[in-house]
Amino acid sequence: MVLRSLGLFFLVSISCGTSSAQIFTASNIFAHNDYEKKVPFFGAYDRQVGYIEADVHLVDGKLLVAHDKANVLSDKTLDQLYLGPLQEKISLNKGSVYADAKRSLALMIDMKTDGQSTLLAIIQLLNKYPSLTACKTLNITMSGNMPPPGQWSAYPPFIKFDGRPGVSYTEEQWKRITLVSASFAAYSKWNGKGVIPRKEHGMLEEVIKVAHDRKKPVRFWATPDFANAWIKEMELGIDVLNTDHVSDLAEFLVLLPKNSFTSNAPHRIYTPLYNRERWRKTPKNVILMIGDGTGLAQWYSGYTANRGALNVFQLTDVGLSITSSSDNYITDSAAGATAMATGSKTNNRFVGVDSTGKPLATVAEAFKKNKFNVAIISNGDVTDATPASFYAHRNERSMSEEIALDFTNSDIDILVGGGEKAFMKRKDGRNLMNELSDRKYEVSNAFRSIDAVKSHRFVILEDSSVVSKQKGRGDFLSRSLNKSLAVLSAQPQPFLIMEEGAQIDWGGHENNMEYVIREVLDFDQAIAEAIKFVDKNNETLLIITADHETGGLTLLDGNFTKGSVMGKFSTNDHTGIAVPVFSYGPGAEQFRGVYQNTEIYRKIMALMAFR
Repeated sequence: MVLRSLGLFFLVSISCGTSSAQIFTASNIFAHNDYEKKVPFFGAYDRQVGYIEADVHLVDGKLLVAHDKANVLSDKTLDQLYLGPLQEKISLNKGSVYADAKRSLALMIDMKTDGQSTLLAIIQLLNKYPSLTACKTLNITMSGNMPPPGQWSAYPPFIKFDGRPGVSYTEEQWKRITLVSASFAAYSKWNGKGVIPRKEHGMLEEVIKVAHDRKKPVRFWATPDFANAWIKEMELGIDVLNTDHVSDLAEFLVLLPKNSFTSNAPHRIYTPLYNRERWRKTPKNVILMIGDGTGLAQWYSGYTANRGALNVFQLTDVGLSITSSSDNYITDSAAGATAMATGSKTNNRFVGVDSTGKPLATVAEAFKKNKFNVAIISNGDVTDATPASFYAHRNERSMSEEIALDFTNSDIDILVGGGEKAFMKRKDGRNLMNELSDRKYEVSNAFRSIDAVKSHRFVILEDSSVVSKQKGRGDFLSRSLNKSLAVLSAQPQPFLIMEEGAQIDWGGHENNMEYVIREVLDFDQAIAEAIKFVDKNNETLLIITADHETGGLTLLDGNFTKGSVMGKFSTNDHTGIAVPVFSYGPGAEQFRGVYQNTEIYRKIMALMAFR
């Protein structure tokens, strides 16, 4: 993808389709029937479009702007709506139509009345605006009832023309053509949904090829005019996007870089063994992996970017978790994680407590009570809502220092992630890492030390190790999981591991497709390590789910061969959509179906048969 952003200037390479990549800029927008907008000219100009259309009627010597002659108004003249404002802009920009002197604008004058007489009146009027006719970045282009091409040479060179397919132009006439326009309906009946029929696609391609051979851009009028259609039109190679929705198309193109991503480094997929005959009837150990903010669209975006393959999609026991909180249709991470950790719905922002603020026993505490070892891992802040819900009891998720204190009282064996401030730079002056060290934990604020850890009780907190994948985070999740598995499986006690992929959620909040997909792919690689362990161990249950979906992600286009994805976010917050639950190992079949998120806790507890 090629991308440069400066104000409303942008370059976007469309690569999701099968055609070769086409670079688009703001100049590819054709403001169709601009004069019908509440604010003619300025609305399109301020978005720096490349083409603005004005339909013109010559009535009693005046050039009036309207779609039909019956709708002309004497005060809506070509000079008042367009030529005068253009003159002011060119003066302000010191001879250029836009402040960026490299950007051009075509004023498309669609002549609705007799071509020759209307054109002569236009030329006469333009002679009063010498700054327009002299402007090298303004193309004054005639369309509609144009004079025959053989007469074009009789008109001043500042007059350009709108070409038509199938017309045999001379070399000199091609030089006068700004673009080639055609009726979309003459070649296709496609309504913008699904794919263009093959035969119609071929006819459109032929028109485009002829124009491109002459190095002229192509526009089709009366095209389908919404996001999915714009994508297909760009993929087809239509250079100029005809639209009656300039602001929507401009916003779509501005956001397109954040809404698109192509992965250049797919990871290999591990195939689960499914040795069901070797699995225990009930699990001895449990690995719970939570992809914060990960709905089906996030998973599928990663699947597409990874060339149609994900480790998590190798699993066949699949369910859906309903995530609403006790006080809201849409949960936050605190209530969502608390439901999974305790089996009770609670209010948003509440961590490990019920809706009245009363502490709830967590699954981690239940495992510790039954002599299990417990690890909590996050590639975010370990005092944030999701990991905190497994060991803390607070009615406000932002109480980071209090949540950190709760960890010191939890007796949980392993904690890995970010969150140095709440443990070491506290308002009360305490250094909880030192206190944990006194209690025989191995502690470190350098993630690189994880490989040298010898104890099965350790705390590693380093904020710089949990930056995003975009900013260079390494294989933090996989290394943390594998180290925890290695040290805990060497102990006589069974174990529970909760690992959070926190930053899928952060990418959703930023409405950033690359951020989301990179985090999904990283989380999926950690999932592969968990699946491998289950295959070797045969007595460990693996559960993979999310606390909620973030961003309202919709996938508009993608290409499995290229690993490219294009989508759109409907919100920068959470949504109420149910999230997938994948499971593997002994007891995995219990997690099929559709159920409340509280059932994840109950199903785990039932399988473990704790007293």
